[in-house]
Amino acid sequence: MILVWLRRDLRLADHPALAAAAEHGPIVPVFVLDPQLLGRSERRDAWFLATLAALAAELRERGAPLVVRRGDPTVQLTTLARQTGARGIWWNRDDTPLARARDEAVKTAAAAIGVEPRVFDDATLSAAGDVTPARGGSYTVFTPFFNAWLGRDRPPPRPAPERLTTISGVASLELPAAKRDALPPAGERVAHAALAAFVGGGLAAYADERDRLDADPTSRLSHHLRVGALSPRQAHAAVVTAAARARALMRGAQAYVRELAWRDFFVQVLWHAPHTRWQPLRPPPRPVPWRKDPGALSAWRAGRTGYPIVDAAMRQLAATGFIANRARMIAASFLVKDLLIDWRDGDRWFMRQLLDGDPAVNGGNWQWVASMGADAMPAFRIFNPVTQARRFDPTGAYVRRWVPELAALPAAHVHTPWEIGGAPGYPPPIVDLAAARQRALAAFGASAAGRQSGRITRGS
Repeated sequence: MILVWLRRDLRLADHPALAAAAEHGPIVPVFVLDPQLLGRSERRDAWFLATLAALAAELRERGAPLVVRRGDPTVQLTTLARQTGARGIWWNRDDTPLARARDEAVKTAAAAIGVEPRVFDDATLSAAGDVTPARGGSYTVFTPFFNAWLGRDRPPPRPAPERLTTISGVASLELPAAKRDALPPAGERVAHAALAAFVGGGLAAYADERDRLDADPTSRLSHHLRVGALSPRQAHAAVVTAAARARALMRGAQAYVRELAWRDFFVQVLWHAPHTRWQPLRPPPRPVPWRKDPGALSAWRAGRTGYPIVDAAMRQLAATGFIANRARMIAASFLVKDLLIDWRDGDRWFMRQLLDGDPAVNGGNWQWVASMGADAMPAFRIFNPVTQARRFDPTGAYVRRWVPELAALPAAHVHTPWEIGGAPGYPPPIVDLAAARQRALAAFGASAAGRQSGRITRGS
């Protein structure tokens, strides 16, 4: 009998550890409520528990009820292995610094009691550490990583086991209920329905329209990928297969696959350089004089900066736990460059709010915006929120939805309400963009002349 330790892989289909264990006989699927991980984000905890509850129901239907324990995974798993006579503890790897330390502890403890620890690749399309330059080291620029990444084989997704067997009499805690009401539907079936809807709908326009905030043609799969209700292999296979059948989907599929590669890229950056979770991969020549401005930080968090596109993004984030990549970049650039507030303050806030909050991807994107990370945005590149708004929300529909104080304004002024004296209940801008730009260029040691140096590869 084998314990299958579930973590961020909450599904039955295309589950390497579960499939391999089921081929060897009875299993006990187990989830450990780890105090080190719970409590960091109420929203993300609730989303995870909702997805886990859906998986528990599926496991019960297939004959192997979920066993829930609470505490240190090392203690809980080895105790359960002794109680059940398990010969192995198998799981899918996670590549964050905390997860790697935890997994090494479980491996050591399991081996010490004669139980086989076995780890499978799962959360990314190419395992962290596998895609490296021929000369050695690791990639810190996306394009050469992507070119190498594209050449890797992609195993097809595997179906779920039709039936699972287990042993009787294994005690389990009750799974805590999700505490938030405003959650999207959760679970593997929901994730596959969302994937089918994207392939059948948004994929066709994805390459051209994915940055449009008023239309929102994004995949809406990231929160399912984060908890593993959907595997990256399943997402990749679905869009590639669809494009092979209909050439009209080819550009959309290529653009979406590129986003999956960015996800893998940031994971491997953190894997090779775990200190970059909170420290810059590429520190600037001199320390940036970050401003300590609690009032400005609070205004940004609350969506009260006086810049409608920034405020719409931050209010959508607070209400739903999701904003599209373009909105994330606009909001992040405003905090880091216009307000000159430390990127780590923004990173922590996003991790509290995002359903898809991932340490590697979130941190990688924040460092990218702060011009300190892998393939970073040049320091002179500062997103102008008005220009961005007019380009990606040309009708103002996105702003009107999330900033109702501006709902009655015409398109000509919805992104610049101060030009017509403002709107009742809506604040004036908290910073002058021209002055803020000059302050940021000086703080980052950048020059406006550098803008001629070339096109950036992300978020432009």
